[in-house]
Amino acid sequence: MDWGKLKRWLAGFAMRPDVELDEGDPDVSARFLVVGLGNPGPRYAETRHNLGFWVVDRIAREERLAWKQQGRAFTTRWGSGWLMKPTTFMNASGEAVAPFVRYYKIAPERLLVVHDDMDLPLGRLRLRRGGSAGGQKGVRSIIEQLGTDRFDRLRLGIGRPPAGWDAASWVLSKFSPDERGVADRVAAAAAEAVRTWRDQGLEAAQQRFNGLDLRESGS
Repeated sequence: MDWGKLKRWLAGFAMRPDVELDEGDPDVSARFLVVGLGNPGPRYAETRHNLGFWVVDRIAREERLAWKQQGRAFTTRWGSGWLMKPTTFMNASGEAVAPFVRYYKIAPERLLVVHDDMDLPLGRLRLRRGGSAGGQKGVRSIIEQLGTDRFDRLRLGIGRPPAGWDAASWVLSKFSPDERGVADRVAAAAAEAVRTWRDQGLEAAQQRFNGLDLRESGS
């Protein structure tokens, strides 16, 4: 027996009672999903690893959207699509994302994953489609569970750990007071990047946001 396949099937089945479609649901081609990655709970709320959560929380707050528990995630409807915050913890994010994507028949190119990235400095962001996880374990989990890497990503720089820090300790650390201002500007710009991606597509969002440097307050 393929236990991995059985586990994925059960995860999808468990989600169905909470996500039944209704007459007002959009056509399949119009559906999209924006996933902010992070770890659930107040212990992790202010950490670098939760920058993806910051972005979708900001959108939900600005749009006055209400989160609800669905399967192994918090979700909220946003126009013809959804915002999501997995509650699986970062490294198992795919276990929340994949059942939702399959149930709603969301195309890979209509999935945007917003996540922290150590390969970019704090203050920079990058949109792209496909490619490896680059060491980001939440993205790796989504690739593994979906069986494809052809979805869009919004990478939010958090920089490399300083000398004496390991990667795990770094991503679970909080921003310093000086860094916090930059992180807030990144979250605000990223929320606008998500809106541009939704309304105008990946290329338009890349052209507008991939060159931004938010390390200075006037940027």
